[in-house]
Amino acid sequence: MWFDGWQGIARVVVIGLSAYAALIALLRISGKRTLSKLNAFDLVVTVALGSTFATVLLSKEVALAEGIAAFAVLIFGQYAVARLSARYGAVRRAVKSEPRVLLYRGRLLNDAMRQERVTADEIESVVRGAGLGALEQAGVVVLETDGSFHVLPRGQADGSAMPGGGDPAQDDTARGRQPGGSR
Repeated sequence: MWFDGWQGIARVVVIGLSAYAALIALLRISGKRTLSKLNAFDLVVTVALGSTFATVLLSKEVALAEGIAAFAVLIFGQYAVARLSARYGAVRRAVKSEPRVLLYRGRLLNDAMRQERVTADEIESVVRGAGLGALEQAGVVVLETDGSFHVLPRGQADGSAMPGGGDPAQDDTARGRQPGGSR
């Protein structure tokens, strides 16, 4: 069906603008952290807000007030989890993973890669995407808590922002394995 009447279009415009205004107001009240996508939980909330907005906009069975209540529940839930995880380590560990070094000083960390289910080909792709031509040019590849990868070239990978605070290659070598062994 191409056109079902002006009433449906008018509903979409009025509900859409109203829901959009409500969502913007709730996001401004909750702060920038709500949409930060710092971890997987944040990403889920962002996607859920978009899905809720689409449902309110297009489904005649969901009232605007119900949609706004759903926005508020999602935003409050994200706010509460972020606040509690900032305050309590147990909550933080339950909802947030730690960043993981997968390549250090040009060498693949096979144990870490296996645990995170990342292949050498995927690491090579990430390194190329960072503008480097070889694994050996990368100082570190980190799988972040939100699932994204970050590559630091050699010479920029030894700093306080590094996960774990030590030599990540020790994780592999401490068990008698050479990092970057067979792929």
